[in-house]
Order: sequence, then C-alpha cells, then structure tokens
Amino acid sequence: MVLVAFLISPAAHAASPVLQLDIKGAIGPAVSNYVEHGLEQAKQMQAQLVILRMDTPGGLDQSMRSIIQAILASPVPVATFVAPSGSRAASAGTYILYASHIAAMAPGTNLGAATPVQISGIGGGPSSPSPPLTPPKLPEKLDKNAKPAQEQKAAPPNDSSMHRKMVNDAAAYIRSLAQMRGRNADWAEKAVRQAASLSATQALEKQVIDLMATNAADLLGKLDGKTIKTVSGEHTLHTVGITIEKLEPSWPNRMLSIITDPNVAYILMLLGVYGLFFELANPGFVLPGVIGGICLLLALFAFQVLPVNFAGLALIGLGIAFMIAEVFMPSFGALGLGGVIAFIIGSIMLMDTGVPGFALSLALIIGVALTSAAFFILIASMALKARRRPVVSGSEEMVSALGEAVEDFDTQGNIHIHGEIWQATANTPIKKGQTVRVTGMDGLVLSVGPVNTKEDTS
Repeated sequence: MVLVAFLISPAAHAASPVLQLDIKGAIGPAVSNYVEHGLEQAKQMQAQLVILRMDTPGGLDQSMRSIIQAILASPVPVATFVAPSGSRAASAGTYILYASHIAAMAPGTNLGAATPVQISGIGGGPSSPSPPLTPPKLPEKLDKNAKPAQEQKAAPPNDSSMHRKMVNDAAAYIRSLAQMRGRNADWAEKAVRQAASLSATQALEKQVIDLMATNAADLLGKLDGKTIKTVSGEHTLHTVGITIEKLEPSWPNRMLSIITDPNVAYILMLLGVYGLFFELANPGFVLPGVIGGICLLLALFAFQVLPVNFAGLALIGLGIAFMIAEVFMPSFGALGLGGVIAFIIGSIMLMDTGVPGFALSLALIIGVALTSAAFFILIASMALKARRRPVVSGSEEMVSALGEAVEDFDTQGNIHIHGEIWQATANTPIKKGQTVRVTGMDGLVLSVGPVNTKEDTS
C-alpha cells in the first residue's frame, strides 16, 4: 500500500492521522481486499478515523459482506462518505453506508435501490422492485367458476420462493445494520423491497445518514469532538486541521482488480484455450503453450472469485470444440455454425449477473465469436485448398511426370527428369531424346512409356 498525504497542518502532527480509502466503480473481490487491508493498516498506524469515500453502482454480495464484516470488526471508526457531488451509493453501497460508524453524503449524491439481484445461472439478471410482502387475502366464499390452481397464470419469476428468500434475507440484514447504528430501519427495508432511492438532502431528513459535507475537510470539521463507539470502546475525534493520508491500492491489488474484470478474465480464458490448442497442433513452438497456460491459470483464478455460470462455461467449450472439429472434419458448415451459436450463447450466460460492472460486454462477445469463426473458417478453407492442390513432391508426384531419355534402350536405360538422371525400364524401345511419361515406381527404378502425341504431353 502507498500512503499519500494531501492535507497537512502544522498542528496536526501531534494527533493521530485520518486514513482515506477510495471506492470507485463496482464492488468486487479487489475492492473488498483493498478495504480489508486498508482497515488493517489503519489499526496498525493507530489512526483515529478511516474515511471510505465511495461512488459505486453496486456490486457482488459476497464482496459487500466481507467489507461490512471488516467495518463492524474495526477498532478504528469508519466514516463512509458518498462523494464528490454526482456520486452514488446504490445497491451494495447502501448496505456499506448503513454499516459504517458514520454515514455522510455530499450534496448532489444519492443512495438506495438495494434490491438483491439473482446471480445464479437460472433466472439471472436484474430483478424488478418487489412490493412489500403481505399475507394473501382469503375470499369470503368460494367461487364455483374460479379456475383450478394449475390453470391460473403462473407467478412471475420475481414472486418465486427463491426471490422472496433473497429479499427477506437482504431486508433483515440491512434492518439489523440500521438498528445497530440507530438509523432509519423502515426506509432501509423499503430500499430493499421496493428499490427506493433518496437524495442526500432527503436521506438527512429521514435520518438515513448522519450529516452532509461538501468535501473531506468539511467532513472532518463537522466530526470534530464527536464520540464514536466501536468494538474497542468509545473514541472522541479530534479532526480539526488533521492530516488526511490517502491509501493507494498496492500493485497486487491493482493486478487483482484487472484480472477480475469479467471482460479481461474472458479474454484470458480464450487466449489460454487457443494458445494450448496451437501448441498441441504444432508441438515444439513452446511459446504459445507457455502463454496459453499462464493466461488460462489467471482466468481460472478470476473465475474462482467471480459469479461464473458453469453451464455457460461448458457451452463456450463446446462451441470451441465444434469450430475445431469443423477444421478436421468438414461438415459443410454445420459444426462451425453450431459452434459459433454455442459460443455466443455460452458467453452471454457466463456472467450474466445483472450487477453493473460484472457482465460481459455484448460487443466483445460478438467480436470474439466472429473473429474465432473467421479464423477457423480460414484454416478450413486453406486445408481444403491444400487437399485439392496437385502433389508437388514425393513418389506420388513422380507418377505421370514427364522426362527425356538420355540414351537408346530397349528394356532398361537412363532418363532425365526434374534435373536428375534416373534408371528406367520400358516395355517398348526408347530412343535418345524421346519424351517419356513415368507410369510407376519401384524403389529407385522408374517404369516409363513413350509419349508420341501432343495430347499425351498436355
């Protein structure tokens, strides 16, 4: 980690520092790792406060919960600050804001829309806001004309028991965080069940956040003298003119952030597969196999921490296998077309989470699919042309080749062919300088016959 001090006051040297962590973009494994290490660093340097400046559209549930657990266990107070103006703390960001010891927002920011998204391969994609769950009303009397239950319209996917379980779990989770911090628990549940959102001013009025500040310096000024309770006890903040130290991600964390980008992980997987395929098809090149192996291992590591749909992964593998099979077993395009279709469908399914920042780019999928198809079609066409091309070397090429007798002979003599002198046998007498055609080959002895007409030499 790299520390950068950006607000220094001579009177601040005697006080404990304030550490700032920046979250910008989707919350994933790299962000979770960065925040956890940052809070540990703050504990070691005995910082009096950690500012978690946040601008996020949401993220993965597992990464969000890891961050919240680290905040709840932190002996150093954590102030989550949605800033600068124009930022948001949507979805997972709302949970983190509720979990923090201090919740603050800059003017022109917003939070909410915390309805959980189903990220499994079945029924993936964003979920619509769910209405509050109320007990069903029983009819006063039975209607004889009512349709049987099995004939009634099926409930939409969002009303499924699985979705209700997810929403209920998320609502209970954020309500418990709100009760722990003394914030508006009713609105927190509304943000989960109805995907409600608030501006910074509305959030302050509804007691969702503790205060509003224009920037980090303004935030520190408003926090001065406040007493915050953490797992290690109560802490009174002395933040006027304090030094703010910005914690930059370390290079391993930056690398983790790059390779866990779904688009990068997808490209690494394809480079790995194609590299190993090229190495197996052309043993001895070494470099494609080495690069392919490294890329494939990096992709597998990224998939380990990403919500990967294994059905989509299997379809991608099947599509690649079909396209490769088209090269070796020409099927007039059936295998190749099926491979392209399976490849595209599998790529779309691979990480179709509905979470911003964790879905594959459709343009990338189509581009890679068309490039792969064009590559394999090119190889197949080249192989077909090579198959139809006349033989130009070896014993097969020698048969039907034309040569010239270098001497008179009745049954055995020498001929000149391809710039070389060969022994030849014939069933009829051959004259010196006469054109002959090779009719067979036995070891290093050619069988020839005379060419007497122009049609024979054409």
